[in-house]
Order: sequence, then structure tokens, then C-alpha cells
Amino acid sequence: MSEIIWPEDYLPGTTDFYVSNETIVAGLSAGDVWPFLSDTRHWPNVHTPLAQIRFHDDSGSSLRFAARFQFLYGDTLVQAEVNEYVAPDAGHSGRLAWHGWVEADGGKVLEAHCAWLIESLSGGRVRVVWQESLTGPVAKELAAQRPNPAVAAHQDWVDALPAAALAKRAGGH
Repeated sequence: MSEIIWPEDYLPGTTDFYVSNETIVAGLSAGDVWPFLSDTRHWPNVHTPLAQIRFHDDSGSSLRFAARFQFLYGDTLVQAEVNEYVAPDAGHSGRLAWHGWVEADGGKVLEAHCAWLIESLSGGRVRVVWQESLTGPVAKELAAQRPNPAVAAHQDWVDALPAAALAKRAGGH
């Protein structure tokens, strides 16, 4: 199975907070799931805390390498820039990563490397992985919370992507 490629400054275990979520679902391929992540038009329907997604160059809704975009996650405005984008194909996992940050009081209070893997596995299964490594005062606050709301929220999004692909296959949307 594939692994996340980490920038040196965001290597898990060296940051203020690290989250890892994963699911494996039968009956799908990476190609079935990928559009629900790579095309941000799907995000609010797949994961309800996401809203008001906008690309800085007004180029549409599809992520691509170096794309700058922003979105609301709940009440929090997140700025992001895609730093890895590889669509899945035969023998290769889909890889998507962005550097994200949140600003408040004139500075960054949270920075993160958010990385996704979507890969086809043997037996007609798909693996969806989201890992995030965060720094800053907000990351420290998140790390201290129990139960951890970030872990649960991330798992919801990870689970929702293959669920959306299955619903589409069944004629749902």
C-alpha cells in the first residue's frame, strides 16, 4: 500500500498535532472515488461542514497542482494551495495534498499539510486515506481535546467519499 509523502517541516511526530484516518471499501476503484475529492463542487454535499469554496483565480471547481483556493470549514476560513496532485490510473494511487492555513489577529494561527491517498486494491476494493500534520496554537488546542473532534470529523469525510461513489453507481446522484 502507498504512503503519504511528507514535507520535512510536517513530518508526523514533529508537529503540534497529527491526525490519520482511513477506510477500505469493496466494490469501488480509485477512479470511482477520485472525482468526489478532486472536484470541489462535491465537497458540501459529501461533507457538510465544507462551504463557500472559491479558487483565487476563479478557474472553476477542479483541484490541480498549484491551485490556490479557500473554503469555510464550519465557521473557520481556510486558505490553501495544492502542492501535490496526481490522479489515479492503472497501477498508481491518486495523491492530493495541500498546504492550508488559518489567519487571525494579523498572523497564522494554524498551518497544516493535508494529504490524501486514494488507491485501488486487489479484489475490487478502494482505500481512502487522509492524514494531516498541523502546527500553531490552534493545533496545540486541538491536540489536547478528548474525545478529539478532528479525528471524528476527518473520518466522516473519509467515509463519505466512497459512500458518494457508491450512491452515484446506484443512481443516487
